[in-house]
Amino acid sequence: MAARRTPVCLTIATSDSGGGAGIQADLKAFAASGVQGTSAIVGLTAQSTVAVTRIEQVSPAMIVEQVRVVLEDLGVDAVKIGMVGTRETIEAVATALDLLPDGTPVVLDPVMVAESGARLLAADAHDALVGRLLPRTTVVTPNLPEALALVGRAAADPIDVSALAEEVAALGPDAVLVTGGHRETAEDVLRLEDGSLVRLPGVRHPDGAAHGSGCTHSSTLAAQLALGLPLAEAARVARAVAGEAVRNGRRDVGAGAGPVDVLDLDAQRARTAALAGEDLTAGARR
Repeated sequence: MAARRTPVCLTIATSDSGGGAGIQADLKAFAASGVQGTSAIVGLTAQSTVAVTRIEQVSPAMIVEQVRVVLEDLGVDAVKIGMVGTRETIEAVATALDLLPDGTPVVLDPVMVAESGARLLAADAHDALVGRLLPRTTVVTPNLPEALALVGRAAADPIDVSALAEEVAALGPDAVLVTGGHRETAEDVLRLEDGSLVRLPGVRHPDGAAHGSGCTHSSTLAAQLALGLPLAEAARVARAVAGEAVRNGRRDVGAGAGPVDVLDLDAQRARTAALAGEDLTAGARR
C-alpha cells in the first residue's frame, strides 16, 4: 500500500522579525497540525513585541514566482493569506491564486492592525482586499474590529455579531468566521455558505499572551482543511488550538504583548533535554 502523502499548506503573508506573528507563526501552526508548511513572503517587517518600525514589500513578480514553484513541485492542499499590506501586493496575490487548482481551500485573515497598534494595511488597499481577495476566499477570519472595518462600520455597543457576519458574507467569501478574541464572551461565530450559523464557545485566558493568535488560528484552520476536515469541525479545532496557544503564551519574551506558543516550548525543551541525556549515556558506553 502506498504511503499517504503529507498534506501541504501554503502561507502567503508577511514576515515578523520578532517571530510572534506572520509567516513565522503560520509555519509553527502548520507544524503543530502535522502538515508541511510552505510560504510565499510578500513583505518584511522590522517588528518586535512593542512596535513595527519599518515595512518593505516584496516585488509582485517574486510573490507570484514563490507560489508557482511551490505548486509545481510540492502541490498545495490549502492556502492561508495573512498580512498583504498594499494594493500592489494584493493584485499579485490575486494573480497567484489563479494558479491554484479549482477547489483549493483559501483562508483569508484580513490583517489590518498589529498587536502593538501599528497599522498594517495601507489606506488605499482596503478596496482591493475586499474586491480582489474576499470573493476568492473559502472562509475569511476577521476579529471584531476587522469585520467592522471590512463593511465600513464604526464600532457600536452592543454589536449583533451574527448580523455582522452576514454583512461580511455579502462581500463575497463562501463563509465568515468572526473570532471572539475582542469580545467578552470569547465566542467565535461561523457563518457557513448555506447561511447557517455555528457558535464556537471558548475560554478567555487573560494571563496568557496573544501576539500571533489570529495568525495561529487562521493557519490552523487552513491546516485542518488540508487534512480533510469539514469547515465547521476545522473551525472547532482552530478555536481550541488558538486558545491553548494563548494560554501557553510566552509572557517572558519581549517587553510588549508576548507571542503565543502553539508548539509548547516547555515540552520541546524537555524532549530535547531527554534526547541529549540519552546521547550522552550512549556516548559514555562507547
